[in-house]
Amino acid sequence: MNPIAFSIFSFEIRWYGILISSGILIGLYITTYTCKLKNIDYEKFLNTLLVSLPVGFIGARIYYVLFNLPYYDSFLEMINIRKGGLAIHGGIIAGFLTAIIYTKVKKERFIKYADAAAPAIIFAQSLGRWGNFFNSEAHGGPVSYEFIKHFPLFIQKGMHINGVYYHPTFLYESIFNLLIFVILIIVLRRKAKDGMALFSYIGLYSLGRFFIEGLRTDSLMLGSLRVAQVVSLAGVVLWILFMVLGRGYFKKEV
Repeated sequence: MNPIAFSIFSFEIRWYGILISSGILIGLYITTYTCKLKNIDYEKFLNTLLVSLPVGFIGARIYYVLFNLPYYDSFLEMINIRKGGLAIHGGIIAGFLTAIIYTKVKKERFIKYADAAAPAIIFAQSLGRWGNFFNSEAHGGPVSYEFIKHFPLFIQKGMHINGVYYHPTFLYESIFNLLIFVILIIVLRRKAKDGMALFSYIGLYSLGRFFIEGLRTDSLMLGSLRVAQVVSLAGVVLWILFMVLGRGYFKKEV
């Protein structure tokens, strides 16, 4: 696949950037609806987002670089994201920590803001995965033509890299994330307790990512462990703890 969508003079515009930007913009539109469902002020939510989003991007890059330090020869290479290299777990952790601090300072309830943000985040992740497709990255191991032929032709062509067909793991995660998005919207519409959308996002995404990560060939590693699987296990445990112990500490929406 050609990762470059078009060029303006000599500056190349990549599909990766277009899809991430589109995910953010669509996510912003989604939050105009989810903020109403959570009965929170959209302007205050937007202020929190404007602080958290850039920190989230920085966190996503730092997280990725830290687990790939031997591959970088200079600081300029470390900050160059035009060829990819953003780790969603790092972005989520950095963004949420920033939002927690910001809402604490502003005396707002972080959990309500996080509930409103969760569907938008997972939708943006779903769309952003297609940037990996155009970069020919985040795919799984080799598969046979008998397996890949069941996918649309453009997926077959995109996953045919250097004469070998690969698992379209980006597609698996994109579809799974869309399903989570639908579930989270239903949770919000049913006026579930504060925290239900956030922790369902963490748990469901972690569950899917754990299994999909096992198919990938480009995982960030910590010794013999796949970092994303370790973090995903922690996410599932956090979700279970909320479902078992934490729900009583949050209020039900009215």
